[in-house]
Amino acid sequence: MTDLIEVKTADLGGEQLAWAVAKAEGLDVHVAKPHYGTPARVFVQYRGDATERCERYNPQESWMLGGQLIEKYRVGFGLYSDSFFAVTGLDDASGDADGSTHLLAACRAITAAKLGDTVQVPKELMP
Repeated sequence: MTDLIEVKTADLGGEQLAWAVAKAEGLDVHVAKPHYGTPARVFVQYRGDATERCERYNPQESWMLGGQLIEKYRVGFGLYSDSFFAVTGLDDASGDADGSTHLLAACRAITAAKLGDTVQVPKELMP
């Protein structure tokens, strides 16, 4: 079992944020160990009736993944002088956060809405 540590949602970034968003979405998430110079990375397992696939999960940097979440949670954006501000637009999942990019802010807001101000992430994902 992976050792988990508590991190403030506002401080999440990179792979830690990917893990938190996957957990918020209820996905079957796991960490791929570092190898050949790459750091530990987050993957999710998708299962269908006759198929199964494991894919990299990085909504904090992929518009293909993050864009779907922005639509699902009806995320709205504002602008600070040096960052973006995101707010989820669902009554049952309200959260807000800021970040240096739209995707980072949106993923933090979604995590805050679903999991709260602090989350448990695998220790191996910490920089």
